[in-house]
Amino acid sequence: MPLKIELKPGEKFIVNGAVMVAGKSGASLALRNQAVLLRGRDVMQESEATTPARRLYFTLMLMYIDPDNRAAHAQVFARYLTEYLDATTLASTRVKLERIGGLAVADEYYAGLKLCRELIALEDSILQVAGPSAPAPGARPRPASKP
Repeated sequence: MPLKIELKPGEKFIVNGAVMVAGKSGASLALRNQAVLLRGRDVMQESEATTPARRLYFTLMLMYIDPDNRAAHAQVFARYLTEYLDATTLASTRVKLERIGGLAVADEYYAGLKLCRELIALEDSILQVAGPSAPAPGARPRPASKP
């Protein structure tokens, strides 16, 4: 069954390592075979990987979109995962971390990224990050609070 996505005008996305941009009127895209696809809103820059969950997301994203260097990225990912597991006692966080690790081992990177976004949201709610912080990939902007 093909993967079908609708792209907004000018929306960036990655297919098998190639960065692409939808045209002025947007695009409908159907992938009929196995491919690496990541929408621009799901791409995280290294400078945004500022918390344990975001570091996991970033390295997992690299494992997904950079198969030539996957082994090196996997080593970094495993270290971050172990450090996070060692640092947390929260059962809900540990469950998510173990599931993310299992998805990475099974080469289910996109599913792992989706779960990482949940972990980023959980982490943000726990840390109650004050001031500007990098939004979770795929997150919608929050309206400014009134003084």
